[in-house]
Amino acid sequence: MELSVEISMYPLQDDYKPKIKDFLDDINKRAKEAGDIEIRSSNMSTRVFGDFAIVTKVFNDAMERSMGLYGKIVFVVKYLEGDARDLKGYD
Repeated sequence: MELSVEISMYPLQDDYKPKIKDFLDDINKRAKEAGDIEIRSSNMSTRVFGDFAIVTKVFNDAMERSMGLYGKIVFVVKYLEGDARDLKGYD
């Protein structure tokens, strides 16, 4: 099943920008290794498109790593079944 996900990360500490960059670098690395996942990052969130099992594994592993390294972090995640790249006005 195809999945579209939008995620935002809010570390609950000072000096949050390097933590967000590290998380984005991590999901990009994991997605590249997993294959067939598209990632689109913007100032406020990151959108990921691909197979449900692959995308959720990438996120779960990356979120667990970030929380283990940095402690308290809020992740706001929206899941949509299907490929939202085809929806008008989603960009």
